Amino acid sequence: MATQFDITYVFDFLPKLLNYIHISLFIVACSMVLGVVFGFLIALPRLYQIPVVQRLSQVYVSFFRGTPILIQLFLIYYGLPELLKAIHVDVSKAPVLSFVILTFALHSGAYISEVIRAAVKAVDKGQVEAAYSVGMTGYQAFTRIIMPQALAISLPNFTNLLIANLKDTSLAFSLGAMELMGKAQTLGAATQHFMETYIALSIIYFVICFGLEKLFIYIEKRLLQHEQPLVTEERQPLSRRWFKGVWSSQPDKGGFQA
Repeated sequence: MATQFDITYVFDFLPKLLNYIHISLFIVACSMVLGVVFGFLIALPRLYQIPVVQRLSQVYVSFFRGTPILIQLFLIYYGLPELLKAIHVDVSKAPVLSFVILTFALHSGAYISEVIRAAVKAVDKGQVEAAYSVGMTGYQAFTRIIMPQALAISLPNFTNLLIANLKDTSLAFSLGAMELMGKAQTLGAATQHFMETYIALSIIYFVICFGLEKLFIYIEKRLLQHEQPLVTEERQPLSRRWFKGVWSSQPDKGGFQA
């Protein structure tokens, strides 16, 4: 029999859940940092069209974008130790959190590689050619011309991925990781007030995601300052005047100039 809804449990659960927020944020931070590294390594072969490595990177991206992250968690948690046993490496005692972070990093790397590839291709090639014409090397052109613009272009997609990863960390409970969702499940089971638990959990997720969204919007505006439209001079009204038998139009500056 379901227990009666009591709003006081929501306020009671909030501080208890907040004690575990650092675990969810730690998973997101580590996985996104590693995901950026994996994304660059996967995107470069496709940008420079390296024959064999390009095909392998395409398979990697297709797999991690085409399968649910929950299945990826199970495959890496249960499958990776079995594969490493073949080379006499024992990771059975590794913490569950390490498998969760690795899974989210590989998953994020597939999406980040596509974000990087699209952002780099969106930069006008004429700017790169102009950089070469003034004596810049390929590295200088990439770091000074391509990367700043590509970063601003990719920031909205990167923000969406970051927020999605934060919400997907709730799946880590399926492997036994005690993060926000794991603590919420234990509180609900102990009190039988699951609805209040999920309301408190949704409030925490919403506040964090809303804050991250506003933060990255501010960063995006700062990065796009160089694209602000120039202030155009206000057009001055034309006045028609009779001069030497001809009507002429010229800016009205308070006096007639011959």
